[in-house]
Amino acid sequence: MRSRHAAFPLFAVLSWGVMFPVLASALTRVDALNLTTARYLFATTVLLALLLAREGWAALRTEGRGAEVLLLGVLGFAGFNVLTNLALGHAAPQQIALFVATTPLVTQLVRWARDGVRPRPALLGLSLVALVGVGLVITRGRLDGLGQFGVGGLLMAGAVLGWAVYTHGASRFTAWSPLRYTTTTALYGTLAMLATSAVVDLAGLQHLPAAADLGAVAPQLAYAVLVAAVLAVLAWNTGVRRLGPADAALFMNLVPVTTFVVQTLRGYRPGAVELAGAALTIAALVAANLTTRTRKPIPTPTRHPAPTPTRHPAPTRHPAAVTDYPAVVDPVALTTR
Repeated sequence: MRSRHAAFPLFAVLSWGVMFPVLASALTRVDALNLTTARYLFATTVLLALLLAREGWAALRTEGRGAEVLLLGVLGFAGFNVLTNLALGHAAPQQIALFVATTPLVTQLVRWARDGVRPRPALLGLSLVALVGVGLVITRGRLDGLGQFGVGGLLMAGAVLGWAVYTHGASRFTAWSPLRYTTTTALYGTLAMLATSAVVDLAGLQHLPAAADLGAVAPQLAYAVLVAAVLAVLAWNTGVRRLGPADAALFMNLVPVTTFVVQTLRGYRPGAVELAGAALTIAALVAANLTTRTRKPIPTPTRHPAPTPTRHPAPTRHPAAVTDYPAVVDPVALTTR
């Protein structure tokens, strides 16, 4: 059963791993903020149609939690995606994807800070091992290369923190379906991106994309909207609901490995150290999921004490009786034999 649940975050992280090279190619024609806004404008439209068809207009009610939904939408959609696209303008996709592997660690720290739940030693240790493996993949064994990300690294640190808070937030909306949580937070995040894009465009800090520019990146947008935004985020929130935020976040270690594989298919040739790092990452992820499996205890049959037979008063002896009445038989006692 747990393996079936793991398919949801696995699909999400594989989709996101492919997304980094796809978005990097689209950024040559459209600015980062406008690209993110266009992407989620389309994605939120699809999500909204699905939610209304399945749950109706009542599902859009925030039930007095509008401020929390707004904050999570801004952090999870506007924050993570805008900062990621900006970071892609300063570093290679495989380098940016490396920071996504820190999500398990950051999610556990967020959970510790907000709920007081200390990270489990096994999860924490194996997350660090997986992160080391990812570091080997990206840097080819030269760990000094981690300090060369500059602005891109700072932007991705903020993006990962925003996504960790968003991931943890899903566990606080257990009464909502994953579709409802995804759609409402995406709606608020998209509105924030629209407002920000309008201000930035009017200020001349970026240029509103022309129809020809959007047409040129239509294939990238189609993937980023339908697969990486709609299907992947729905799968991710479903996985968080079924596995918990800490366990689901472990799958984020596969994002940079997936990006690395995509870059390899595009002509990049990995070395032995990189292949070893990829194997270490996958092994740590599998071990983490095995150690966090919760075994259901075998139910012990409840032993009920045998009922105490009801004592009936002895039959009254009448002086004229020739013989005594027969002994009274207790039916409760018979059923316990």
